[in-house]
Amino acid sequence: MAYFDADGNRTEDPARAVRGEIVERDTEGQRRRTWFVLEEVEIKWLPVSEGAFLLWVLFALVLLWVLVGFLLGWI
Repeated sequence: MAYFDADGNRTEDPARAVRGEIVERDTEGQRRRTWFVLEEVEIKWLPVSEGAFLLWVLFALVLLWVLVGFLLGWI
């Protein structure tokens, strides 16, 4: 396994890794190579932070759930 942090330095801590390569062997002994890259992407059209947007989405889903419950007579 090879992990790299945001500055491109090699690290042993998987929690600090933003990219890396993992080589594993399957049950038949074949090597399986996996790459990963984590990127923080800013959504330009979103006027609020991603966290605030997700909280509003959660609120809307809970409200919809309650409204459906009222309409079906479950609440």
